[in-house]
This record gives sequence, C-alpha cells and structure tokens, in this order.
Amino acid sequence: MNRKLIKWAAACVLSVGSAASALAGSVTSPGQTIGSAAGTPAPPGFYFADTADWGCRNTSPQRTCVGINVPILFWSTPWTILGARLEWTLAPVTGVEVGIDKTAYSSGLFNPFTSAQLAWDLGNGWGFSYLLGAYFGINGPIAYSSSSLNQRVALSYTGGGWNLTANVIWGSQFEHVTSRPQISPCPVSIAFPSNGCNPDFINVDLTATKRFGRLELGPVGFFSSDLNAPAPGYQKQSQFAMGGLIGYWLDQVIVQVSVTSDMYERNYRGKDVRGWATIIIPIGDRQGPPAAGTTAAK
Repeated sequence: MNRKLIKWAAACVLSVGSAASALAGSVTSPGQTIGSAAGTPAPPGFYFADTADWGCRNTSPQRTCVGINVPILFWSTPWTILGARLEWTLAPVTGVEVGIDKTAYSSGLFNPFTSAQLAWDLGNGWGFSYLLGAYFGINGPIAYSSSSLNQRVALSYTGGGWNLTANVIWGSQFEHVTSRPQISPCPVSIAFPSNGCNPDFINVDLTATKRFGRLELGPVGFFSSDLNAPAPGYQKQSQFAMGGLIGYWLDQVIVQVSVTSDMYERNYRGKDVRGWATIIIPIGDRQGPPAAGTTAAK
C-alpha cells in the first residue's frame, strides 16, 4: 500500500478526539478535530493518536488555563455497511488540568468516550462520514456529571494534497441538571450552585490545509455554542476561533502543531489563546484492501 495513502488517511483518526472545554458546555472540546480529514475513510487497520493542547482565557481579574491530553485507539475495520467503511474509536483515559492564577488548581480524568462511525468514499477526492458515540459520566472534579450522546457529520475534500474539511459535532446530555457540580457547576446566580448544569452543544471544526511534499500548511478554525439553558438564569456560551496549522509527514508518523485564538466569545468572560500538538501512528499492518476509490492524493 502506498505510504502516502496510509499517512493521509490516518489523519481522519483525529476526527474522533474527545476532551473537556474550559468551563463550558461542550463535552467535546471545541477545535479538538482541527487538522483531521474527518469525512475520509481510513484504510483498514489499527491506529494510535494522541492530541495535547494547553491555553489560557483572560478571565478578569485572573487567567483561567486548561490543559488536555487525549490518547485515542482507532480501528478501521475490514467491513463495509451500505458502501461505508465501519470504524470504531475508544478514548478510555483523558487527562485534564484546570488552573486559575494564584487561586485554584485541579486535575483528573475526563469522561470515557467510545463511538462507531460510517465513512463513505464518494470519489474524486470527496468523503462523508457519520459518527454515533457516547461519553460516560464519572464522579470526578474534571468530568461532566452526566453521560451524553455524541453525533457527528463531516465532509472532506482531500484531492491534490488538500484537506478541506467541515466537521459538525452535536452533543446531547442525558441529565441537564445533576446533584454534582464537577467541571460544569451551575452559576452562583442560580438558586442551586452546588448542582451541575450540563447544556447540549454544537461544535463546528474547520480545516483548510495543503501539503507541499512532507510539509502541511493552512488555516484552521472552530465555532461552538450551547444549545439550551439547563436552568433559569444560565447564560449560554459561544465562541469562534481561528489560527494556523503546520504538519510534517514522516514515513509512518504524522505530526501536527497549531495555534488558535478567539475572534469572538460570549459569556466566557475573556478570549482564549491555545496551542495544539498531535501525533498519529499506524499500528501493525493494514487489514484488507483500501477503501474503494481511494487514491494516493488522500
């Protein structure tokens, strides 16, 4: 199998990243899948990916900083359903740290995540995918106090070394108000601040990069918004961020780094600047033939 094909298709593994956002409603961290060809089916086989990001929001009078590390196991199975590659993801252990300057610091494990995905190769460089997954509620300071359903649709164009991708992520909480505040406590202005307020959310992660030999360059961005107010007095949050990505494609490994900054925010009390780093590694030999219509340009 062409090594370029293995490396390019491995980038779609990033589309299933999972992590917490800084004191907000999006269980899937906004921007977690930037750089991925989320709509492109991966060649059958096993993959490992790890994404780490760290950044600060200038909340007055002190900064709020969040660090996240997400190891991902990804299996692109040899099976197809309705012409789509069946893919499976597991992110059992995600580490998160949250700190407020000279005030408080906490770290711990985040909600485990698993999903199944169908990815279609539409031909001529186009791909489309649908993902259905879930985060499982755990009792910890850096986890959401509710389990949630996670659905994603992605469209990618990967012809000619391009990665033009839009990945739309919709999260639905099973419990909007719980007895545990954890990472998303209800605001103090609400009558029960010792409870957890877990809103539904939507994220849109955007990638527009181009490869020049082993080098990958281009802009990235993301939008996120709460979709409901779990309790009276809750102020829904939203944001839009942009930045740039640099990637380097080794023989069997992909490395990507990027920086993003909020262009717009509502009810976060400050704009976020964040750095990202990702590594993707195929594990062992591929299984079965590549997806129908897949070309080395991907």
